[in-house]
Amino acid sequence: MDKKKQKKVKAKTVITSHINADFDAVASMLAAQKIYEDSVVIFPGSQEKNLRDFFISSMSYLFNMASPSTIDFSGVQTLVLVDTRQKKRLTDIKELLDRKEIEIHIYDHHPASKDDIRSDFQITRETGATVTILTRIIRENNIRISPDEATVMALGIYEDTGLFTYASTSQEDFSEAAYLLSCGASLNTVSGLVVKEIRPEQVTWLNELLNEMVYHKINGFNVYISTISSSEYIPDLASIVQKVVRMEDLDIFFAVVLMGNKISIIARNRLAELDVGRILSSFGGGGHSYAASAKVDNKTLAQVEQQLINVLYQEIKSNLITSELMSSPAITVDINMSCQKAARIMTRYNINTLLVTDWKTGRPEGYITRQTVEKALYLDLAHLPVKEYMDSEIESLMYNASLREIESKIIEKKQNILPVVDTERVIGVITRSDLLNFLVQHNKDIKQVDRGVKAENQEAKKRNVKNILAQRLETGIQEILASIGAVGDKLDLNIYVVGGFVRDLLLQREVEDIDIVVEGDGIAFAKAYAAEKGCRVHSYKKFGTAVLIFPDESKIDIASARLEHYKTPAALPTVEMSSIKLDLFRRDFTINTLAICLNRNNFGTMIDFFGARRDLKDKTIRIIHSLSFVEDPTRVFRAIKFANRYDFTIGKVTSNLIQNAVMINSFKNLSGLRVFSELKQIFEEENPIPAIRALQEYGLEKVLHTQLTIDQRTYDLLEEVYKALSWHDLLYTDEKYPRWSVYFMALISKCPYRMAEELCLYLKIPLKERRTVMNGRLRAKEHLAFLEKSIPETNSGLHKLLSVFSTELILFMIASAGDENVKKAISFYYSKLRDVKLMIRGDDLMELGLTPGPSFSKVFKKVLDAKLDGRVKSKEDEIEFARRYIKSNKPVDM
Repeated sequence: MDKKKQKKVKAKTVITSHINADFDAVASMLAAQKIYEDSVVIFPGSQEKNLRDFFISSMSYLFNMASPSTIDFSGVQTLVLVDTRQKKRLTDIKELLDRKEIEIHIYDHHPASKDDIRSDFQITRETGATVTILTRIIRENNIRISPDEATVMALGIYEDTGLFTYASTSQEDFSEAAYLLSCGASLNTVSGLVVKEIRPEQVTWLNELLNEMVYHKINGFNVYISTISSSEYIPDLASIVQKVVRMEDLDIFFAVVLMGNKISIIARNRLAELDVGRILSSFGGGGHSYAASAKVDNKTLAQVEQQLINVLYQEIKSNLITSELMSSPAITVDINMSCQKAARIMTRYNINTLLVTDWKTGRPEGYITRQTVEKALYLDLAHLPVKEYMDSEIESLMYNASLREIESKIIEKKQNILPVVDTERVIGVITRSDLLNFLVQHNKDIKQVDRGVKAENQEAKKRNVKNILAQRLETGIQEILASIGAVGDKLDLNIYVVGGFVRDLLLQREVEDIDIVVEGDGIAFAKAYAAEKGCRVHSYKKFGTAVLIFPDESKIDIASARLEHYKTPAALPTVEMSSIKLDLFRRDFTINTLAICLNRNNFGTMIDFFGARRDLKDKTIRIIHSLSFVEDPTRVFRAIKFANRYDFTIGKVTSNLIQNAVMINSFKNLSGLRVFSELKQIFEEENPIPAIRALQEYGLEKVLHTQLTIDQRTYDLLEEVYKALSWHDLLYTDEKYPRWSVYFMALISKCPYRMAEELCLYLKIPLKERRTVMNGRLRAKEHLAFLEKSIPETNSGLHKLLSVFSTELILFMIASAGDENVKKAISFYYSKLRDVKLMIRGDDLMELGLTPGPSFSKVFKKVLDAKLDGRVKSKEDEIEFARRYIKSNKPVDM
């Protein structure tokens, strides 16, 4: 039948439930159908395979179901919602929800929330399952149900109460389950579906959750969080989470799971003081105090995990309140800083009170308010130091202070800002606003404002890798790392080796660059180390970095732990001193956020704030926060480079954000020089072709030039370049040449000259290299065309044709040659003729009576031709050939 002419189903009552329906939702819809005669059920679907299979094979005949597209909504008078009252969890019935004349009836056992749907009638009770409420109505009204219907309803009660083991189970659940058994409910069917034996594939995810579990001590409570990822949907995840809770006897557990490009959070809780449903409402989810779930789109795992931790810190009543109220590291100004600079800092960080310290000692000296600073600027006193106008009557606080002490110093003594100190040195601040907001709002719903990951609160996963260092590093490198930690101990500085060094160490790849981060003044540390160990040091004050140069000319980069912020998208970062946490947070991808402590007491302790080990294991490239590519679009190129280098995949969320960066043209303010730097690194990889394909898939070739196209002919040439370079690098391992330029020439080989020139100018390719890839390339193609017409018969003729070209141009010619004989000829030149040298020198020619001048070159050329063609072999042969040539002034056969 033509669907356009299909008759619509008329219904006065429509029953539905939440998306991803569980057994309780399905059972509740069936029970509601028994109560509301002549009603139509809209099944919202489920991702749980055992429910879907059972529904299709055994339950569907019990329901008067219809697809939303086949229902005539114009006649609907009543909408019945079961097991939910939240609009965001409903699909296909928006039209009904928006019509004011429709009565809405709700049956639900979930706690109320602020975004509940308005209803004309509702029954909500704290039972273990919603179907319990409806079963009671059926029993009290003597509505007959069949054994199959009783079985379905019993399934809902048994599953949602965890076989009557969950804390939410009520006496009413037992009573109504007993009634359903009296109606013929089959316990064999119930146990076959609810008592789930763990399947082999589930064991993998169970182990993942156990291995990735991280312990957090949050305001006196033991909280466990596991963060894992899967490229596909994980069936029965909730039951796997429940098994983890039982196996490990956990009071509070959160599973944060990336499946495809969506993140699911499942929470379980045994403590009366905590409400996980309330916590996950911050993520658009919900549930009960003891069990809840949420789904999150368009965020990274690191962001969601950190947001969860932030919410937990605000939701769990504080035992040591200082840790929750304190901002760290504190934003401070030195007593000698001008009022003008203080005003800029206040504007940059949007704060009204600044702590004034003596940067030499770290002690707090006072505080200054925005009003005071603005008045100083108004009176033309901007140049004077803040110590002239600060309030010097300031009290400080120890880290373990009580809430009463904080209230006393901020409210009773009217102190705007309270420094938190550790033996006089400031480690953080608590402001009047921080305290008042806590007192007013800590019992209210948290209003989340997504500002990305707040790295300062992120808990680190730690692992000792001292044995890995010993096994995989040369003794000399181990000794250098230990000596760096020892100097850090003398200066009371925390020292870490970070980033790519740690990443490649774990991937068992060759470790090249050593990057050291100092929690403190990196330049001062570098100078102290250089003085003690006899190294040279170059420092860069603007970025707080230095380079140690050892006697053997090897180098190690030293950096102060720093925070970067971007004034505009694609701008170079502004750098400030920070902690190791914030320093790692500023990096591009999770796999580059590992650090190993080098201080003696913690030597070899690896810290992981952002799930780097997990992503290395999953072989996945993921960014840390959602605006990463907007802030610095070059990270897009680096994502592709790392994915290609390590044979990793780019995570779905990260891939979506790359597409977004391209769509909003985040690259428009990016300098060509920075793009060239990233492209050059990609082209220097062993095989950059997969990366070039990825660049094209994301449309990044248009970033280089709007008219640039990469077709199959280009890829064919790139493949030939790869073969030519592989041949060369196998035979000439020590010879250095610009690999990138060969791939680049292949990339632009089909471009018109003007377009290729525009591209080179945009990328700001240096003049020498630009001449090679432009003029040198065209000249090489001309000579190649000559070769393809006629290969010279003599070695000297071949040498004359090719000796003017550098290695990169020779390799480009080999790749570009369509004739296999031409490829062999060029290869023969490169391997056999290129390095042929004469043994005679100018002194030998003078002994033959030749006066120095242009004639020298002519003679040398004739002798070289003879040697190339095999007519001379020894030095004596060369001298004799030269003597005869000089005498006759013409070529001589020997």
